[in-house]
Amino acid sequence: MPARAAVNLSKYSDVLIALAIIMIVAMLVIPVPSWLLDMLLAVNLTVSVGIVLVAIYNQEPLEFSVFPSLLLITTLFRLSLNVSSARLILLTGEPGAVIKAFGDFVVQGNAVVGFIIFLILVVIQFVVITKGAERVSEVAARFTLDAMPGKQMAIDADLNAGLVTDVEARARRKAIEQEADFYGAMDGASKFVKGDAIAGMIINVVNLLGGIAVGVFIQGRDAMGALSHFSLLTVGDGLVSQIPALLISTATGIVVTRAASSGNLGQELVNQLLQQPRVLYLTGGAIGALGLVPGLPHLPFLVLSAITIFLGWQLQRSAKAREAAEALRAQSEGQVAAAADERKPENVLGLLQVDPLEIELGYGLLGLADQSLGGDLMERVVMIRRQTALDMGLVLPYIRVRDNMGLKPNQYVIKLKGIEVGQGELLPDHFLAMDPGSVLDPVPGLETREPAFGLPALWVAEADRERAELSGYTVVDPPAVVATHLTELIRRHAHELLGRQEVKQLVDLVKETHPAVVEELQRSFGLGEIQKVLQNLLREGLSVRDLVTIFETLADYGGNKDLELLTEYVRAALSRSIARQLGLTDKVRVITVHPDLENRIAQSVDRQAGGTYLNLDPDTIHRMINSLTRLAGDMAALGSTPLVLTSPAIRPYFKRLTERAIPKLVVLSYNEVDPNLELEAVGMVNV
Repeated sequence: MPARAAVNLSKYSDVLIALAIIMIVAMLVIPVPSWLLDMLLAVNLTVSVGIVLVAIYNQEPLEFSVFPSLLLITTLFRLSLNVSSARLILLTGEPGAVIKAFGDFVVQGNAVVGFIIFLILVVIQFVVITKGAERVSEVAARFTLDAMPGKQMAIDADLNAGLVTDVEARARRKAIEQEADFYGAMDGASKFVKGDAIAGMIINVVNLLGGIAVGVFIQGRDAMGALSHFSLLTVGDGLVSQIPALLISTATGIVVTRAASSGNLGQELVNQLLQQPRVLYLTGGAIGALGLVPGLPHLPFLVLSAITIFLGWQLQRSAKAREAAEALRAQSEGQVAAAADERKPENVLGLLQVDPLEIELGYGLLGLADQSLGGDLMERVVMIRRQTALDMGLVLPYIRVRDNMGLKPNQYVIKLKGIEVGQGELLPDHFLAMDPGSVLDPVPGLETREPAFGLPALWVAEADRERAELSGYTVVDPPAVVATHLTELIRRHAHELLGRQEVKQLVDLVKETHPAVVEELQRSFGLGEIQKVLQNLLREGLSVRDLVTIFETLADYGGNKDLELLTEYVRAALSRSIARQLGLTDKVRVITVHPDLENRIAQSVDRQAGGTYLNLDPDTIHRMINSLTRLAGDMAALGSTPLVLTSPAIRPYFKRLTERAIPKLVVLSYNEVDPNLELEAVGMVNV
């Protein structure tokens, strides 16, 4: 039955509210009997307490969006009660049991004390609470309106980015509009409370003066009797109206000063005020010290000090217990999640991921990568990636730097696709000094070898660094040693770092500026074929930065599928770039190949479906390598870089035959030599 009555009451709530407002207005002109006035005064007090509790338990102001209208209704209701009670006081002198009880019980029949308490309540409500709530409402309304455009733009940005749906965007816009309307309404509704305080004070003064006049001139009371009787009734009426008004003013202040939170006001106050046990300890100590001051009562301060310190101790215990429980739960959840993850096939697949390039450091070298300790290895790695793009046209993948406790403390390892391709040991507090051949005054140090090129070197202490530089040594710090080693390994294995995905990125880059070239190229070649040509160039240390020339040359010979021959065509088109990269200027000393040997190499080429092979006998290869080694040594003695010049037909195969014995030997064809260069043959390879 109660539930059904509540449903019916909610169903006709609009009619009941309309009737209630009409009755409130009617009370301003229609006399109300004393018993009904007692009931309505109790209703006023009950509603005021309920409004305060709703304001306390709300988490956001918009949850009580009807509050501005409710504020108007309660103010009007309170004023109608003031008018009805004033009418009964002046007409009968008996306004009801509630007003009389407040006059007799609350102020103990002392009209002067009651009037003073009434004035104090009016001052508290009018000067402190009402004025503060009015100001907060005004500022909140202004700031909310000013912030509306920015909030709406943020919603539009989230909607365009796909972070929210249309429905969510509309809901957020509606919430912003409701917030602006609410604070605007509160700015005006707070004026009702201010006017109510003023009106209540005026009504009580009128009641007092009018009651004295009625008692003396109409009821025939003496002046003191009339003053005593009507002053008690006036004070009781003032108190019974101002206490609900004070509650409503407090609710107004609570609503407009609340920020959005995850709990009600009570929970937030306790959580925020009592979250630091140290604060309670200090507070208890200060209060306890105050209780020991001579002349002050000891008991209240000492009791409060003990209670405060006890609360701090309890909070500290509960916090530790909560942290332990959370840690245990997190550990348990982590173990369960880890076990579940291990059973997921997709997480096992993640273990197959291999980094293209990575540097592993022993724990003694971690400072090289820690910027807070002055290490600049990470910055050098970034510069290496940039320089590789400029020099070779190769965009390196991310180079991972990590620690490896399995290494020696001062050891580092460089890995390519998970496989070690280089390693070395450093002395972090020393410098590597290398003799370029012009050192006259040797310096003391630990003998070692430079890891990138295997040259003899010394580890010298920091105190001997300047002396080593003055003696002619090339001195570098440990991060530079790692960076140089990494750069050399990248150059040596550049062709292995160029995959199909990287080739696609390069093709897309050229397509942005030269779409016609790329379209013609893609009609004849797939990504794999383009990749093989670029890898052939990188394998011999040539830059692929001039992609437009490379792609145009490939497009010119689109009908040819011999990748070795296509590479030679591209190399010929890059002749000036090759000459600049090798530093070839003016007169160039070269080693040539005997025509008979060239013919034997050309005749030994065996082209199969799976690739091209050389069927040259081992004895011929051995004699050729010996002849080439002798000539290269003679050329190096003259201060020139060994460079072999061959016909275009055999150049790639001659390079393939010699790269194991002389890895850094430069082999060019006649088509790749810039016509402006003057060639000088210093020897001929023969068998």
